Amino acid sequence: MIFKKLEAVFGYKKFRPLQEEIINRTIAGKDSLVLMPTGGGKSMCFQIPALCLEGITIVVSPLISLMKDQVQALQSNGVKASFFNSSLSSFEEKEVIQDAINGQTKILYLSPEKLIAVKNSWLQQLTISLVAIDEAHCVSMWGHDFRKEYTQLNTFRKSLAHVPFIALTATADKSTRVDIVSQLALEDSKLFISSFDRKNISIDVRGNVTKKDKLQQIVNFINSKPNESGIIYCLSRKNTEELSAHLNSNGIESHCYHAGMDGQHRAQVQTDFINDISKIIVATIAFGMGIDKSNVRWVIHSNLPKNLEGYYQEIGRAGRDGLASETLLYYSMRDVVLYRQFAADSANGEMQIDKLNRMLQFSQAKSCRRKILLSYFGEFLANNCNNCDACSNPPQIFDATIIAQKALSVTARMNESESSVMAVNVLRGSQNAKVYDKEYHKLKTYGIGKDISFYDWNDYFVQLTNLGALEIAYNESSALKITPFGWSILKEGKSIQLSKPIAESEKKAKKTKSKKEPKQKVNKALFEELRALRTKLAQTEKVPPYIIFSDKSLEDMVTIRPITTSKFMQVSGVGQNKLAKYGSQFMALIKEFELNNANTKTTTKLVSYNSYIGGLTVDEIAIERKLKPSTILVHLVECYLDGLAIDLMVFVTEEILVLVKDAYVKCEQPITMKPIFDLLDEQIQYNDIRVALAILKFNKRI
Repeated sequence: MIFKKLEAVFGYKKFRPLQEEIINRTIAGKDSLVLMPTGGGKSMCFQIPALCLEGITIVVSPLISLMKDQVQALQSNGVKASFFNSSLSSFEEKEVIQDAINGQTKILYLSPEKLIAVKNSWLQQLTISLVAIDEAHCVSMWGHDFRKEYTQLNTFRKSLAHVPFIALTATADKSTRVDIVSQLALEDSKLFISSFDRKNISIDVRGNVTKKDKLQQIVNFINSKPNESGIIYCLSRKNTEELSAHLNSNGIESHCYHAGMDGQHRAQVQTDFINDISKIIVATIAFGMGIDKSNVRWVIHSNLPKNLEGYYQEIGRAGRDGLASETLLYYSMRDVVLYRQFAADSANGEMQIDKLNRMLQFSQAKSCRRKILLSYFGEFLANNCNNCDACSNPPQIFDATIIAQKALSVTARMNESESSVMAVNVLRGSQNAKVYDKEYHKLKTYGIGKDISFYDWNDYFVQLTNLGALEIAYNESSALKITPFGWSILKEGKSIQLSKPIAESEKKAKKTKSKKEPKQKVNKALFEELRALRTKLAQTEKVPPYIIFSDKSLEDMVTIRPITTSKFMQVSGVGQNKLAKYGSQFMALIKEFELNNANTKTTTKLVSYNSYIGGLTVDEIAIERKLKPSTILVHLVECYLDGLAIDLMVFVTEEILVLVKDAYVKCEQPITMKPIFDLLDEQIQYNDIRVALAILKFNKRI
């Protein structure tokens, strides 16, 4: 049953890893805790059981925008779904309640506040078959997005002792997982952890980049991706406004989003982004929670995220449709200092600082970033990912003892009271006023490193800190301190190896060179026509375009070129409801496109087909088109398999069908026709075998 629901309702041919096991366990009435990455298919784990079980499924979610998106998506697939949250008017609330009580709703989304408010009133009149707790990490104080309302859900759980509960989250470390099970009072729950490896997302991290260079790099990055949707995350409200204004002044339309904006304006910005009216959002981390937009092609962090959980969740908003997407992270030690100041004033500041340090280690690493990221979530990656900047540009190791001694010496001569920025300025012989005010120009180390660039010196100081030769005293304006290991290098000549820094221009060149050619080039013209039709339908129905079809579905249409219902059902994301609602319009567009673009393989098939049904024989078509008769026959066979009306039995007899079927079985379903040809002692020609196989397969006789 679950496979029929998957294909008929959602238009997918197979489950993702773990989904089938989770769904079967839920239908069997057992509790589960599910960890899946953003875009990994969590929703399917409770939506399929909801359609299989009697009664109504309750979904608890803190995100109003996500509720709306998921309900629209379900309704688009023909599922009776509603949401109940603070965005509804009193009339709308009554309508939702009545539909639920009357059994007209299969899946009902509620905010935790609303659930707690109504759990002892009309909710008790419902026959609840399943409860799903989305964003379950919100229940734990150890989670990165703790919410008090979630802690009251355990009483609701205890009131439904025989109803299965499924808790789902994209980000939860070990302590958070234990806390979720305890706080929600899950019984004999099983933990499911899906792979967090989003292979379609590339990772690029850049540190020690000046503000001017960073702004130019961001402009260049966006200009190289016209018409693509993207999100830029900034540390503060002021940063979002400044960066958005900078982009707009460079001819790149963007909108900022932060909590200080008027609520109505902020909601409009988000709505325009979801509906593809605007492409680029510059936002604080408040943006994106609950947005189910599948065609975000890139995410940029203009500042260092404060922990790996948040970073992973934010980059996970790119490429939810499974298509190639890019992420770019900029960081500086100034970000670290600010976060440390914030953490010092919070109740769990020590934990926040520990997580910040892990985030910094990830950013400063020289090895495969995906390995580091996945290991944080308890997943081991055997091989390098070859889709991050560290893999694209493996470091070159060299003996850097002299360089290290220069760095340590200038630190010592400044009495371990200055940051790395001042140390680099002194080493490079800078004529900065602060250098002269403090008389650092009189030091013996002044100017001894002028042959090394500012960027490279910064990189060396970061490496020396990571390797334990230096420490940063954040409580002393990030002053550098020499460790015992550092003194052994400076005083005893202990050797040390560092990696050569790679300039951003060189990184870009290497990355471009190492990129593989895509296996199949998407026909942009057809894709854009399909996208235009999707936008038109979305505007008519007042839903986001990806609710109609995702970019992945459109690319499938470009590849498959479906002009029959059987072919259209092969497109990812096409279920019975979407076939009925949109199939005829999209197939008509594709057919017209094919007829207007006679150079494609699909079109040449249709030309032969149209000539044949027009009354010409295979030989006559071959002469007219200057092709071989066997080629024309191949065209007709392919059109037959596409579902077009054509009688292939005029080319073969029933006796040939029986012989070919028998040979096909004896040859154990060979990929090529030669084994069948040989087994039949070369008495049946290849053309006859081809036609016979087409008839047998299309009619499911083999």
